[in-house]
Amino acid sequence: MLTAPDPPGVTMTEPSPLPLPATDDASIAALTDAYFKRTRAIVEMFGDVEVTYAVFMRRPVLFAGKPAIDWLQAVAAARGTRFVIEPRYAEGDWVGAGEPMLYITGSFAALVELETLYLQKIGAACVAAFNAYSMCCEMPKVAFLAMEARHTTGPEMMALMAYAAAVGSAAAKRAVGARGFIGGANDATAGFFGATAGLGTMPHALIGYAGSTVRAAEMFVAANPGVPLTILPDYYGREISDSLEVCRRFPEMAGEGRLSVRLDTHGGRFLEGLDPQASYAVLERHAPGSFRQYRTEEELKWLVGTGVSAAAVFRLREALDAAGYGAVKIVASSGFGPAKCKVMASVAAPIDVVGTGSFLPEDWRETYATADIVRYGDRQSVKIGREFLLRERD
Repeated sequence: MLTAPDPPGVTMTEPSPLPLPATDDASIAALTDAYFKRTRAIVEMFGDVEVTYAVFMRRPVLFAGKPAIDWLQAVAAARGTRFVIEPRYAEGDWVGAGEPMLYITGSFAALVELETLYLQKIGAACVAAFNAYSMCCEMPKVAFLAMEARHTTGPEMMALMAYAAAVGSAAAKRAVGARGFIGGANDATAGFFGATAGLGTMPHALIGYAGSTVRAAEMFVAANPGVPLTILPDYYGREISDSLEVCRRFPEMAGEGRLSVRLDTHGGRFLEGLDPQASYAVLERHAPGSFRQYRTEEELKWLVGTGVSAAAVFRLREALDAAGYGAVKIVASSGFGPAKCKVMASVAAPIDVVGTGSFLPEDWRETYATADIVRYGDRQSVKIGREFLLRERD
């Protein structure tokens, strides 16, 4: 059975434990569009024919077709037929707008009901892979942690988006030597990143339960001996004070680089000790001249505004270094999509790890993949305006 290759640089030694999309006729019939089911009945009445579909998207993407291709081949096996699938790109390759990504050839009756279902597995994955690639290329020295699960609709989308992040990450490693995505937030998708388990230490809820950031850290260390610790210091609005207090409580972990501080300050307030004037001053100390270029309002907020700004990251780094905790790492989260990563990179914000699910597509309309038949038996045919989909050899 033909399957798409794993993306280079991505280790998937174990099959994902997530449920596979259904391949039986009853499930497919329930999920597909009615007009495709009616078309299958017509084709079976008047005579089947071998057809070739071309699949494309209307915007540039990175190819991440393996989930769709593997599903199609599984359906072919279940239906006792064969589909010839011809990807025009390897996983992680750049694809231009309107360029056919793959051709699918097989029985019209066997294929017609599948169009909507395999397109669902292509469009969003290709856009998410493009976003992940862009983010990793903008910040090549930063490690990324995939935290997409809470932004998805369930296990299938969770797996699809994590896979896309792995594809984009692998492409960025090849292109610029980026560190890329080092893992995901849960065990189910860890294999996409060559890991065996999810990464992460504590949510804000644990700090609320403990009553203080230091006590939450003590509880975590007691329950997880030997596991590196990442604290969240924004619960009480004491990002600097609580970070230093935890470092003083666990000086060995801090000195060995096994302690990290995750900045997740929400957009309604500044990091402890900052305000607009102080934020500008911090950024001027570390990235002088960074305002001498055009910045949108959103970009300015990412630089000196509320929430996790570049100024906030620089200020925390200043405080840690001044106290002798230069080995403590900074993890940044909160809205780190391609645009925010680009802004952070433009001022060389001292971020060690980014935790993000913001590689998911923002504009869902951009994820719509399209399939058109370009050949019926020996007859080449496509609707007017889509001639660009025709294969040269046809």
